[in-house]
Amino acid sequence: MKVTVVGAGNVGATCAQAIALRGIVNEIVLLDIKEGLAEGKALDLWQTAPIEYYDSRLIGSTSDYEKTAGSDVVVITSGLPRKPGMSRDDLISINAGIVKSVTGSVIKHSPDAKLIIVSNPLDVMTYCAYLTAKKPKNEVFGMAGILDTARFRAFLAEELDINPKDIQALLLGGHGDTMVPLPRYTTVSGIPVTELIEEDKLNAIIERTKMGGGELVKLLGTSAWYAPGTAAAQMVEAIVLDQKRIFPVCAYLEGEFGLNDIYLGVPVKLGKNGIEQIIEIDLNPDEKALLEKSAASVKEVMDVLDDMKLFE
Repeated sequence: MKVTVVGAGNVGATCAQAIALRGIVNEIVLLDIKEGLAEGKALDLWQTAPIEYYDSRLIGSTSDYEKTAGSDVVVITSGLPRKPGMSRDDLISINAGIVKSVTGSVIKHSPDAKLIIVSNPLDVMTYCAYLTAKKPKNEVFGMAGILDTARFRAFLAEELDINPKDIQALLLGGHGDTMVPLPRYTTVSGIPVTELIEEDKLNAIIERTKMGGGELVKLLGTSAWYAPGTAAAQMVEAIVLDQKRIFPVCAYLEGEFGLNDIYLGVPVKLGKNGIEQIIEIDLNPDEKALLEKSAASVKEVMDVLDDMKLFE
């Protein structure tokens, strides 16, 4: 098994390390456009193999996509963060160009690869990769829900003073402040979380989860990387080991949840074929209204990409 991670920045390098530590693939290619960056990080990571006892071979490459040939899974983390004075449309335009170029290059050398998109804005960049790759929708999807639920679970574990391993959570919608955490579907060893925490504290945690990325940007001065990189690695593991895990993933919807022609976070079964099933759950009127609001926000951004006429 071979995996490529495009983008050797903080998220990409963390993802490559997390995959290596799992010992689930033979080869990991780390690729970047900055001369020597991917080679240096891959070499540094490879030198931890005798310490960490893994044998996944790490290879770095500066823009040489031939080294990615035959990858089973490709994780795309490439893109620029939004800078002061930069409009949302500017960010979409720049990163869409990057993701389109990267996707075209990896598909040329690995036509059967499953694509996991981590670049931001997440939902629309996944849509961009889908339009570029011209692959079945189940083979192109985005990482967001695993990260967002991880933050939700971490905050709940802290508040309840319990082990985060015992918490299962679910959320829907776009990656950002319109995401829809679902307390009704959140449990602690099977116990509904609503029975363990007061409503006001739960609502505060939900709001903190929605703003989780922004909180870290304020603290770090840049975007998070440990949790996003590890979340992407968990998706890689589910695919290469055909684990058929149930995860919230940014998937292309064609009627599910009453939504059409949109990439949005929903629960799926993830295995060797990529998204093997989109799982529709019953939503009450309030939850459905929140999901539709989130979808409208994401669709607005997707329309910006469509209006750029990059795929005509």
